[in-house]
Amino acid sequence: MGRRGAECARVTLPPAARALSTLSRVDHEDGFLVETGPAQDRTGEQWAGAMLEDAPVSTRNALSRGWSALGLRLGSTQSDRFVLGWEVLRSTPDVALLGANGRLGLSGELLFERQQRTLFFATFVQLENRIARALWAGFAPRPRQVVRDLLEQANCPERRPRQP
Repeated sequence: MGRRGAECARVTLPPAARALSTLSRVDHEDGFLVETGPAQDRTGEQWAGAMLEDAPVSTRNALSRGWSALGLRLGSTQSDRFVLGWEVLRSTPDVALLGANGRLGLSGELLFERQQRTLFFATFVQLENRIARALWAGFAPRPRQVVRDLLEQANCPERRPRQP
């Protein structure tokens, strides 16, 4: 599998990845793995930036609209404490955990974990009430293809690493 057009596979979340979540309860989780070749040229946070902030403007706008529709409160896109509005909760060379709380009872986290030749990405969602569950039920099928597209696009060899 080459770097260009590398397949992105949905995978079962390993317990170690789930343990990185700071949510009090995880009601929905998804995990994806994409072959990157040597992934060490980007930190976890740089991979987050490559996937989210380096996406085309139309994609970033669509993501922001979707997150807003879910009631997520996003922060500044100009601050180093945030990646496309998601707060950086944890950042090590290998791992970035981003989080956003919602005003409608839905909270989420995005996990980026670089591995030797792959990037692992996970989504964690906590649903606090019926409104949040109803919103998520209508939204849940969409992110899987969006995530695949974003991961494959971030993995293009011509993309330069984002500086933290």
